[in-house]
Amino acid sequence: MCEAQRTGKSRLNLVLMAAVTIAPMLAAYALFRFGRPAAFTNYGQLLPPAPMVDVGLRQTDGSEFRLGTLKGKWVLLMVDSGACDAFCRRKLYQMRQVRLTQGKDMERIERAWLLDDDVRPSAELTAQFEGTRVVSASGSAMLSRLPAARSLRDHIYVVDPLGNLMMRYPREADPSEMKKDLTRLLKVSGVG
Repeated sequence: MCEAQRTGKSRLNLVLMAAVTIAPMLAAYALFRFGRPAAFTNYGQLLPPAPMVDVGLRQTDGSEFRLGTLKGKWVLLMVDSGACDAFCRRKLYQMRQVRLTQGKDMERIERAWLLDDDVRPSAELTAQFEGTRVVSASGSAMLSRLPAARSLRDHIYVVDPLGNLMMRYPREADPSEMKKDLTRLLKVSGVG
């Protein structure tokens, strides 16, 4: 083999190695730039992750409540009056049932009901939704951190295990779709 053939073969090998190295980066860039999915698989509206304010509040039983004590758990959070109308009861029921449908992973989910007024819920109601933390949050900074299209009472919010608000469900949310979202979140999260 002559010197020119060896040089040509070496150059070809060098070009092939460069192409193999650069091709994945170009493909990733092209997918990022032009291959964005038309639809997402989540049902709830993703929010820009924002740390929740960890202010000291009181639960209706008198004990202190800090969202920080729930770090490491997913939190379903709702805001409503202590008078709790039919829609409020439906949200409480949905949060309880969606948590129960997670089977062995249900221990990775907590529920909190932030009261936006000074009305204390009935003992019968709190007993019916035992395990839901009922928190007096009227006028607190925590309520001001929750985004809402119209009213805070319309939504069920999701706080991730790191304490970031990351998703909200619309008014009259479909519980089976909520269950799917939470199942996916629990599956892909290594925290909790």
